[in-house]
Amino acid sequence: MLHKYRWYEYVLIYCGLAVFLTFVLAPFVEAFVVSLRPLSGLFSIPYRFITDDMSFEAYFSMWKNVPLLWRYMLNSFFIATVVTVLGLLCIIPAAYAFARFEFPARNSLLGVFIAVNMFSGAVLIIPLFKLMQQYGLLNTYFAMIAPGTAFVIPTGIWLLRSYLVRIPKELEEAAWVDGAGKIYTLVRVIIPVALPGIVVVTITAFITAYAQQFIYALTFNSVNELNPLPVGLFQFFGRQSVVWNELMAASLVGILPVLFVYVFLQRYIVAGLTAGAVKE
Repeated sequence: MLHKYRWYEYVLIYCGLAVFLTFVLAPFVEAFVVSLRPLSGLFSIPYRFITDDMSFEAYFSMWKNVPLLWRYMLNSFFIATVVTVLGLLCIIPAAYAFARFEFPARNSLLGVFIAVNMFSGAVLIIPLFKLMQQYGLLNTYFAMIAPGTAFVIPTGIWLLRSYLVRIPKELEEAAWVDGAGKIYTLVRVIIPVALPGIVVVTITAFITAYAQQFIYALTFNSVNELNPLPVGLFQFFGRQSVVWNELMAASLVGILPVLFVYVFLQRYIVAGLTAGAVKE
């Protein structure tokens, strides 16, 4: 028999969710309100959340004031997509190896992956800059793609390995009995079953790659046309003022690709988790 919450437990649960959603959504709501208000009225006293002069003018004027804004958004989407694809090409076979094969220092390597995630990318900026400079890779897309790929791989391996461990080994053994090799088994048997886990890793890698472009682009690139959106947003900062309404508008438009990717792939997550569950 399913446990039923008492009425006051429902009240506490929904109150907790309301507080959580308030803290999560409040910055986005405030950013949207700022984007609708004219620059002259943003710092008026007393502060009013809703005013009569709100409009969507900033969403049109931002393209005129920063003509390359569309290019910055495309660069961010391109870099995040390439980082995700390259990361998955490394994550899937590595996670499969950690989940299925016994080899020396396996657990130690997993610990190293966790340790790597404890360090910020800023720690490695100087040695990475010297490497990029030595091989002539500065001011290229590769200079921003390579570090991003390296930082999404450890987390991806941990996430996908925990999912692959729960897949019964009998599926692989049945394929091996039929004469399938390990690579064929991975591609035709394991990957389709592990698709929900791969989708989760894909979303995590894409969001991470999309959000962590600033420090690499600012350090390894000086070509304006190659800049991603986080660096391009700096053009809304003047020497004496900041165009806050256009900055908020560009920021909200810039996160739309991430929202679209998440909404699109969420269907596959739900379908994969509810179809053909295997009981160990």
